Amino acid sequence: MPTRFACHLIAVAVATAIPVSRASIAAGAGRADLQTATFAGGCFWSMVHPFDTLPGVVSVVAGYTGGALARPTYSQVSSGGTGHAEAVEIRYDPTQISYDALLQVFWHTVDPLDASGQFCDRGEQYRSEIFYHDSAQLRQAQASETVAVHRLKVTGAVVTQIVSAGPFYVAEDYHQEYYKRHAIAYGIYKWGCGRDKRERQLWGPVPENGGGPATKG
Repeated sequence: MPTRFACHLIAVAVATAIPVSRASIAAGAGRADLQTATFAGGCFWSMVHPFDTLPGVVSVVAGYTGGALARPTYSQVSSGGTGHAEAVEIRYDPTQISYDALLQVFWHTVDPLDASGQFCDRGEQYRSEIFYHDSAQLRQAQASETVAVHRLKVTGAVVTQIVSAGPFYVAEDYHQEYYKRHAIAYGIYKWGCGRDKRERQLWGPVPENGGGPATKG
């Protein structure tokens, strides 16, 4: 795809945008009844969107994880070499939505056959990855991969990694809720990047609920 649609190039144009309210980030903090899921799947703008409106999801925060560099900046991560991936941290109510349901949505929003990035965004910082937070999540993630392999419409080896979660660093304000706050730029990026088209090739038509059951069970 033309590089002008790449996530990091469009981000430069909005870096001076009015900061987003931190209310959505704070919504998931300090609640002992919530659980955490962490996923990477290319540009984090497009990973926030599928989870943000699911019943039971309290907050979806864009950030960086998977590398050794403490408190990385967007400029550092998007340039590559930090080991970090653009990722999302999801805080959810397990009485309303299950981790299995989130995993199903995850698989339907990534290209698990791509080892060099995701869609038009290239480099290890745009890899697909599941970061598990405990042994139960590890078992569920591994089981979900087996299911995903059978559901794929395209032949190939699944390269999405399943690794233990480490520190998660919240991205700069202008990246939070990007799909809402810059709807036109986001729409142009997603169309130009070819995410929807490739997702349909991989998984078939997208279910109305975004790729998997939105409730516990």
